[in-house]
Amino acid sequence: MPELPEVETVRRGLLPVMEGRTILQAQVNRPDLRWPLPERMAERLTGQRVLALRRRSKYLLADLSGGETLLVHLGMSGRMLVSGAMLGAFHHDHPAPQKHDHVVLDMEGGARVTFNDARRFGAMDLMPSDSAESHPLLAVLGPEPLGNGFDESYLVAALKGRRTPIKAALLDQHLVAGLGNIYVCETLFRAGLSPRRLAGDLGPAQVAALVPIIREVLAEAIEAGGSSLRDYRQADGELGYFQHSFRVYDREGQACTTPGCGGTIQRIVQSGRSSFYCPQCQL
Repeated sequence: MPELPEVETVRRGLLPVMEGRTILQAQVNRPDLRWPLPERMAERLTGQRVLALRRRSKYLLADLSGGETLLVHLGMSGRMLVSGAMLGAFHHDHPAPQKHDHVVLDMEGGARVTFNDARRFGAMDLMPSDSAESHPLLAVLGPEPLGNGFDESYLVAALKGRRTPIKAALLDQHLVAGLGNIYVCETLFRAGLSPRRLAGDLGPAQVAALVPIIREVLAEAIEAGGSSLRDYRQADGELGYFQHSFRVYDREGQACTTPGCGGTIQRIVQSGRSSFYCPQCQL
């Protein structure tokens, strides 16, 4: 499942061809993805100008001139691919339609944005822009980890007394939006905290120290273009490469990268998800 850096990378890739431009024609090739698509979706999108292209947690949000907002969730294998005129510098022919091209947007300026999703675990919806934050998928989300609402005092208060492992607490989207398995593993490694530690047992200084580390890990991943696991692609179809910088994730049995540690990365399963950590330097 693409995490915050992957979705932010896609958003930035789509900005030049979507934000401020009109959807000249929308084509919807099936009635549903993970859930049914909105009624008359193609008609409601065609002719709309994209006023802003935002991200909330792992969702893309396109605010439209007609007062509606398009919500996009990539799911496990969804891809937003761009073809045609890109950045005003090059022109490429559109590729032949593919079997899993479910929604196609022909944009002002010549670009085509295609939502391709082989497994159909992605989702799209249309909602009034003035009440978008009350959408059932968005209303339950905690603050953005890169936003002003997520700071040391907030996290200390949110984790106080929680009897769940710190790994599970940071994955709770009600507590903080957008963090996923990969980047929580990397954060806890840099913080020197075992994923088994109970959140409520951490001292205020230990919790407060997580905030800048979370931001650092996410910023590095966004800068690197997101992490590519299995089906993820950037908007231009290229793979990201932050996975080459993983220090614990998916490195079971390999040596710890901390100088002088001498430990070996282990994998445990917590709530059905793999946690990778060094038992030697994560305590």
